[in-house]
Amino acid sequence: MCKLGNMERVDKRLALSYYLAFRYVFNDIVFAPGIKRQQYHRIPDDIKTLVGSAEDVDIALSNTFRMITNERLGILLSGGMDSAVLASYMSKGSDAYTFRFLGGKFAEDELQRAEKYADYCGLNLHYVDIDWNVVESCVDVCMLYKGAPVHSIEPQLYYAAKQAKNDGVTMLLIGDGADYVFGGMSGLYSRDWSYDEFFKRYIYIDPKDVLADPADINPVFEQYRLGPNSIDFLRLLDEIFTDESYASYENSIEAAGMCFIDPYSHLKLSRPLDLSRLRNGAPKYIIQELFRIRYCDLPVPQKNPMPRPVDFYFADWEGPTRREFINNINLKIYSGDQKWLLWCAERYLNLINV
Repeated sequence: MCKLGNMERVDKRLALSYYLAFRYVFNDIVFAPGIKRQQYHRIPDDIKTLVGSAEDVDIALSNTFRMITNERLGILLSGGMDSAVLASYMSKGSDAYTFRFLGGKFAEDELQRAEKYADYCGLNLHYVDIDWNVVESCVDVCMLYKGAPVHSIEPQLYYAAKQAKNDGVTMLLIGDGADYVFGGMSGLYSRDWSYDEFFKRYIYIDPKDVLADPADINPVFEQYRLGPNSIDFLRLLDEIFTDESYASYENSIEAAGMCFIDPYSHLKLSRPLDLSRLRNGAPKYIIQELFRIRYCDLPVPQKNPMPRPVDFYFADWEGPTRREFINNINLKIYSGDQKWLLWCAERYLNLINV
């Protein structure tokens, strides 16, 4: 992993505000002197394969798998169609890893679909059992490797990568990129947003609601403003949202010493997304078509985010106590994912002792 050299800009106030708002701290900002940040490696558009149909994606994925040699492949297999499609290109007997939470009692439908896809493709399925003890034991190493607080999926990704590595897997397959290439964020694509509406819809926690001394995050949005109250939200999603997600996978898996590939992230649409199709009940319509080709006798699953029982984890959490946060934050208005951001931010500040 490449680390930044002398480019870091120390600004704890801004770094904390960015993390709470975007779930991500942009690479040149650090919380304290001496911290080296993860440098996310974005794939240049000019080396991506152009695709415009399910048949194009089928050819591109087939070529990708043919080019992967001298590797023992494993796949992070969820109950969604993105990883299921990738699984259908793997050799029989390959290893698949599926998260199982709370003894299998959380996200049971996802777990059952993953089991069905593994059986359909003849894969050797391994469960990755996650509970709070696992999360807490892995989060610090992920944060230290990243040089920042992390996404709530990162500890479990790190743990899965370590398990796969111990099993002899040398390269993990992930399917995260399908959402960003093929239009999986149905809520964010659902309408043409005004500037103010998108600001409120997009950020995870408004720093001014929870921090004693918040930084201004508006400049991030201003670079995408179109006129008095419009915003180029498609470009913002492509340039900020994708980096935040891809960097989370890259950080956690590489922190575990594992190589990985996301075949979807190497693809680019040859024409703009058909927003009317997305907005009329067909998110990732190209991947849906490919799923029907690869699994002709199975129903297309609904899109769900990677499961993690954060609401359960933080049901009784009383909130942060450090001086950077305001007193008596009303936790009742925040989801488990948002509470994770507050918890993780405080834990990171304690970890680096600033």
